[in-house]
Amino acid sequence: MHPNPRKTLSIRHLGQVDIAALRDAVMQIPEDIWDAENSDKPNKFEVLDKTRHIVFRFVESTRDWRQSYDRPLWATWRPLIEPVMAQATAGYGYQRSMFPRVMLARMAPGGIIKTHVDANPAAKWPHKVHVPLLTNDRVTFFINGVGYYLVEGESVEVNNLGAHGVRNDGDSDRIHLIFEYYDLDQPDPEWIKTLSA
Repeated sequence: MHPNPRKTLSIRHLGQVDIAALRDAVMQIPEDIWDAENSDKPNKFEVLDKTRHIVFRFVESTRDWRQSYDRPLWATWRPLIEPVMAQATAGYGYQRSMFPRVMLARMAPGGIIKTHVDANPAAKWPHKVHVPLLTNDRVTFFINGVGYYLVEGESVEVNNLGAHGVRNDGDSDRIHLIFEYYDLDQPDPEWIKTLSA
């Protein structure tokens, strides 16, 4: 299963985006909402350790990125999130596109996301984009052993097929908007037919 050749092999800086309204709203989310959404999230992967998530959209199957669904909070948050995603992805130039997975990820001080590869077939095709909404200078995103500092408000595509992980060695939370993005006009890879059969 060959990955999308358009995906980055490390980090692709997509540019600064206006996160002010979204960041303000995210900072007002009560702890009980974070806890409730995290306990009900569909992405309960061991490598994520204690990182909490609020998942707005998700794939119906980790075998196929082309079918996704809205979770209950998407209708409320969509007006705040869609403009940020549109700014972040403008440089790709896709005329018709889709966002199969959209979520907030909150890592507490001392948090770790263990080194891993997003190995499921649904992760091989879409671009994986991070927009830091809150961070500190002691948060490091590692890809294939190289550490990167992702700046607040700068959208970045990351190589989710390389060995990647995160450490928050600072004393404040790290909150990212994370989403996947792909071009509806790009032909599907041949191998997806064997998975769908």
